[in-house]
Amino acid sequence: MSDNPLLKPDSELTSLLTQLKSIKTSLMYENDFFLTWDKTEDELKAVWLMADIFRYLRSKNISTKIFSSGLGISIFRDNSTRTRFSFVSACNLLGLVVQDLEEKKSQIAHGETVRETATMVSFMADVIGIRDDMYIGKGHKYQKEVSEAVTQAYKVGVLEQKPTLVNLQCDIDHPTQSMADGLHIIHKLCGSVNNIEQLKGKKIAMTWAYSPSYGKPLSVPQGVIGLLTRFGMNVVLAHPEGYEVMDDVLKIAKENSEKSGGKFCVTHDMKEAFKDADIVYPKSWAPFKAMEERTELYGKGDFKGIDELEKKLLKQNAEHKDWTCNEDMMKLTKDGKGLYLHCLPADITGVSCKEGEVESSVFDKFRDDLYKEASYKPYIIAAMIYLAKIKEPVKGIEKMVKDNIERKIDL
Repeated sequence: MSDNPLLKPDSELTSLLTQLKSIKTSLMYENDFFLTWDKTEDELKAVWLMADIFRYLRSKNISTKIFSSGLGISIFRDNSTRTRFSFVSACNLLGLVVQDLEEKKSQIAHGETVRETATMVSFMADVIGIRDDMYIGKGHKYQKEVSEAVTQAYKVGVLEQKPTLVNLQCDIDHPTQSMADGLHIIHKLCGSVNNIEQLKGKKIAMTWAYSPSYGKPLSVPQGVIGLLTRFGMNVVLAHPEGYEVMDDVLKIAKENSEKSGGKFCVTHDMKEAFKDADIVYPKSWAPFKAMEERTELYGKGDFKGIDELEKKLLKQNAEHKDWTCNEDMMKLTKDGKGLYLHCLPADITGVSCKEGEVESSVFDKFRDDLYKEASYKPYIIAAMIYLAKIKEPVKGIEKMVKDNIERKIDL
């Protein structure tokens, strides 16, 4: 029996570790994190438990560094605030420093191959985080190519360690976002991961919403429907006709719901989606076909065609300004008390734009919840890295608690 009060049988940490101990995580060790549907339900629970453990230990001022040196390489091919800083925070939490790969300042501009670039930046790297969400058929493929390159370099002895790759958003999925969303939902509706069964039957409306901009990635709605259908939820995807997502992801969501005993459907009626919903997630995205077209135009260097496509899509968006989340829409949710989610930044009517995804009064009401939702992401990313680097995760945490190294000297 440990003398440390954090490891007493009735402690919060012991409860989390007991749950984690019952989960098989061996396949996550020395593996990457590409898509949530690549992982088992238990492995997803393990990530959520580890995220809660890290947050708890940080609140107790216990250092969670598992590295005394090493690099986290970040490759962002699209703009980012929350995910970029969440990756840096996660790496720092584990003891790694982060170096951005700025492609314009590298030899990539001179034709350096993906394999060569990936190997050259990985000599002392333990993790690579990549965001590549702009072009259909490109992002996930690029991440796979980077992973294959460093795996080969490790096998032949060029690298002393194989860096873990974490998908920080691609054209298909945004797993760090959907997992952060999931943990927020679990805490709001279930209390803890231990009560995750309480998600069964709960309704979430993942709906398109009007935005005065175009080209927002599909990976957020796809990530949400690909993840939450795993846990028996009633998942409704709502959008105007012409704003379809990838067929492959729709198929995955349908198969997930059938296995989990949940429901999945698509509607072109926002009010129908909101009706009796426990959770609503109104978020703009670009039509899949349009994103495919944009990818082809970029490949040809047809910038005039891209400008014309943008004008066409903005005009199309403007036909659906009624697809917005306001007080009247929120009254349709279950008992008028549905939970509002957004990955941020939201297009807020009268604040960040003239007309947008959400009415300012609704956003203001849920502001603290939205910030809490976003705050889970660093811990989610840290959990993904930790489970790929530590063979026996429970023993690793027990050692941290036993060593009791203060994160910050408190005099």
